[in-house]
Formats: sequence, structure tokens, C-alpha cells
Amino acid sequence: MSFVVVLSLVTIGVVLIRFAYVICRTGKPQKGRRRASEPASTLIVLGSGGHTAEMLNLLAVLQKDRFSPRFYIAAATDNMSLQKARSFENSLANETGDKVVETSQFMQIYRSREVGQSYITSVWTTLLALAHGLWLMIKIRPEVILCNGPGTCVPLCIIAFLFKIVGVRWSSIFYVESIARVQRLSLSGLILYKLHIADQFFVQWPQLQRKYPRSHYVGCLM
Repeated sequence: MSFVVVLSLVTIGVVLIRFAYVICRTGKPQKGRRRASEPASTLIVLGSGGHTAEMLNLLAVLQKDRFSPRFYIAAATDNMSLQKARSFENSLANETGDKVVETSQFMQIYRSREVGQSYITSVWTTLLALAHGLWLMIKIRPEVILCNGPGTCVPLCIIAFLFKIVGVRWSSIFYVESIARVQRLSLSGLILYKLHIADQFFVQWPQLQRKYPRSHYVGCLM
């Protein structure tokens, strides 16, 4: 057996072992990585159709000093969401006296799939979004990712999961399914749930938790 074949088999074996380790550790406390009192750089994925309103309501009740700096990302065609995020951060700055530029940044990413776009054509747009998302994730390297259903969160969460496997960064992914999802998960939520990508998966209806037992029912957050 040639050296190249042996090296390939060893590499594949190491990757599979690392993959199994990441799957086993996903959703469990990562001891020794950071102290709980330290702020965590946080990536917040926004989206149209009510996703941004739900996310900002969620952020309003979080300890903002624990999730800082905050990086807001929305689709390249979604300017309204970033405007709402800026208004939210401006209101926080008025309360605390901090400068917005010190606590938050606002970015855009190519959308992986437009509303109504066919699944076949979305393959190309998803690859483009993955490439753009990879550049953003290398730049940000967040410790926490918060998302609640927009399609733009899928490539970012997949990249974060791959970063865990290769040891670049261990980002804790928290997914909160939209309150509009009563009987079944959104496509984004289904992907992250089935692939075990999200560390914590929250739903707002008890029947969803019964249907997807690895999720956590938290009640209506709106």
C-alpha cells in the first residue's frame, strides 16, 4: 500500500473521529473555554418576514454586556432589517452611554435562497452564500451565533460547524424557531436540527417539542 493511500486513510480517520467528537459535544457545556463572566462576541442573523422583529424582542431581554460585541448580518437585499438593528443599538447606546461602533457592527451576506426560489437554482446561490459567509466568519469568528429561521443562517451555521471540526473556533449555535411555526419546522430549522448543527434548539409551541424531542420548549417569546 502506497504512502499516499495510507496518509489518506489516516486523514479520513482523524476527520471522522473529530466529527464524531463534535457531534457528541454539541449542546454540552464547553468547560475551560472561557469564563462565564467574560463577554462573548455574538453573531446575530436577521431576516425579513418577521424574523428580525422576533430576534430584536429576544435581544431586548438578554444581558447585552454578556453578548458583546454584536455582529448583525442580514441578506444583501434586506436593508430594512439592518436599519431596525441600528435603531435598536442606538437606543441601547442612549441608555448606557456606549458608542454603537464599539458594541456592534452591521454586515450583509448573499442570500442562499430567495423566497419562492426553486430548490434546483438555489444550489448555486447557496454555494455563493457559503463562499461569502466563509469570508465573513473568518473575519468575525464569533463565540455565539443567534438565529431564528432566515435562510441566511444556514450557510453561516454550517461554516461554524466546520470550524468546530477543524479546530478554528468553537461557536455555540442557538436556534430559536419562529413563533409562526406551529406544526412543523422551517426549512432552515429542519436542516440545523437534522444535521445536529445547533447546540441548543428552541421552539415556541409544545407540539413542536413533542415532534422534535431534541428541541426545548420555551413558550411564546413575542
